[in-house]
Amino acid sequence: MLVEGKPYRTIWLKPGDPGCVQIIDQRALPHALVVEDLRSLDDAIRAIRDMHVRGAPLIGATAAWGLYLAVIESERGNNDLEHLQREADRLKAARPTAVNLDWAISRVMSRLGSTDSSFSATARSEAEAIVEEDVEICRMIGVHGLSLIEGITTRKPDKPVNILTHCNAGWLATVDWGTATSPIYHAHAQGIPVHVWVDETRPRNQGASLTAWELGEQGIAHTVIVDNAGGHLMQKGEVDLVIVGSDRTTRNGDVANKIGTYLKALAAKDTGVPFYVALPSPTIDWEITDGCRQIPIEERPAEEVTHISGYLEQGGVAAVRLTPPTSRAANPAFDVTQARLVTGLITERGICEAS
Repeated sequence: MLVEGKPYRTIWLKPGDPGCVQIIDQRALPHALVVEDLRSLDDAIRAIRDMHVRGAPLIGATAAWGLYLAVIESERGNNDLEHLQREADRLKAARPTAVNLDWAISRVMSRLGSTDSSFSATARSEAEAIVEEDVEICRMIGVHGLSLIEGITTRKPDKPVNILTHCNAGWLATVDWGTATSPIYHAHAQGIPVHVWVDETRPRNQGASLTAWELGEQGIAHTVIVDNAGGHLMQKGEVDLVIVGSDRTTRNGDVANKIGTYLKALAAKDTGVPFYVALPSPTIDWEITDGCRQIPIEERPAEEVTHISGYLEQGGVAAVRLTPPTSRAANPAFDVTQARLVTGLITERGICEAS
């Protein structure tokens, strides 16, 4: 997608330097575009754990490149599968909820265990394949999801289609295109007028900082709203469609996404607004059948709730405290929306019911 008119992806191998993977450090957005170098497995772990990168597909891609960096490091010392498996286990512990992390690591390790080629060449090839597959998957999610927007615009010609999304399931959460945003980008490219209601998405404000930024860079009309405004807008008939992403989807169609998604689904159900989840197939966990009971929910640091950072008028970014110093804070990062509340799943293979 575009940044100041220039095409970007979220992760890439640095040109001319095979020992360096580069990412967009999303903590700096929307105030600055910072490109960060990853040169070791520890760098990749830190990038995932501390949310320099986030979003299930991008976490998976970063994990794949992290294993490639681990192989390069190991070639200077201990380069055997047992050692690399220990490194892979460290990487898996970085964030527990997004299933793509484990999926990408298992895929790369499987290739390493069956190759006769050099480990570094194999790991690089597999990381590159995962990246390119993610781009195509997200593109096809947009192709299929476009039909939903086209259907709405035929019922209300010459009026914008109002879409509500939660958190950032845009190209910043993937390698390119995004999941929930991909149908929006395809519609915009076809000249369909769209307007996006962007949930701020407390406590890390990925909607207000990331989704709003990338939509603005693509020239798409949008409005940032507080998290609790979505139901009100649905009651007023100002939301035609809800599209969100997923960090893990169970085999029966339950969806784990950023905290607050469940409340949007309840409001959509009550007001008759279609609620769709856009997800790549690697996000489906075929071993789990009850999202509420079986999906591990990451508990993030309380400081994300008690403090907020923002751009100062005089320049620079600062964090300020929101809560009394003696107040405790809980910070579950995700919630689960049961399949009964989901109108349908938008995947790279088409749109299906959540079942």
